[in-house]
Amino acid sequence: MLSDKEIVCPENLLNVAHKKKNVVAGIVNAGKPLPMLSVMDAVKEKLIIPIFIGDKTEIQKCADDLKFDISKFEIIHEPVENNTAKVVAKLASKKKIRIIVKGHIHTDVLMKEVLKREYNLLGKTRLSHIWHMTLEKEDKPLIITDGALNVMPNVKTKMHILKNVINFSNRIGIERPKIAVLSATEEVLDSVQSSLDAKEITDLANKENLNADVFGPLAFDNSISKKSAAIKGIKNAVAGQADVLLVPSVEAGNGLVKMMIYFMGACAAGVVIGGKVPVVITSRSDDAPARLASMAAAVVALD
Repeated sequence: MLSDKEIVCPENLLNVAHKKKNVVAGIVNAGKPLPMLSVMDAVKEKLIIPIFIGDKTEIQKCADDLKFDISKFEIIHEPVENNTAKVVAKLASKKKIRIIVKGHIHTDVLMKEVLKREYNLLGKTRLSHIWHMTLEKEDKPLIITDGALNVMPNVKTKMHILKNVINFSNRIGIERPKIAVLSATEEVLDSVQSSLDAKEITDLANKENLNADVFGPLAFDNSISKKSAAIKGIKNAVAGQADVLLVPSVEAGNGLVKMMIYFMGACAAGVVIGGKVPVVITSRSDDAPARLASMAAAVVALD
């Protein structure tokens, strides 16, 4: 059942990112093969200028093994893994880097540092995570949010997530995204809290006149399948043709994304948005093309 399809970085995302050249990026705990390979790819694409943070000997060895000449790039020697998060947060606060890229470090350690108010990295909206999902190089993306950062968001937090993803969608060329607010059902049921939240979010989006078509609750099938929506008699601007799935919880989003990766060979470009500095959050097991796509997404998310 597991897919053996090669994961490929989407050209459409790279093309948008190429409009912003050589963005300075802090690579957190960079001395591992996969992070280094993806950084090498991003440098070749002229997306980033890396500042490597971590054990200098390990960083140099990884680069040498890949025949990647990093002599012209800065290396900040910090041998303690968890301390690399502090280094990158300070660099971002001083505006010496424009994006943060997670290397071999736990997400919670990195994000805990980024969220500290002393660094002044937070924006007007709450931080949220998006996954830009594609199967082939020329695919139209399916965006899933938030499956990595906000664990059990309430309606107020989901509205921040919604506004962040609308902004990102606009940046990749979706002028008015169709956003499905997911639940396990398309009915509003008192016994299903996510359906109540979805209805409230839909009403708030309409009231605030957001630049998106937002509708919920919708189940997964009638969010992405016109046939399913038609069979169930669901008629609105979103049903069957969603650009974005706003998920009810981190478990729902994370499970959906991982199934697409492992069963379909999808490329998952993941980035934290809503702050002053986009943060590339990838799994330690993610392939290099997904890491490259994630850096492209971060570059796109820059103001």
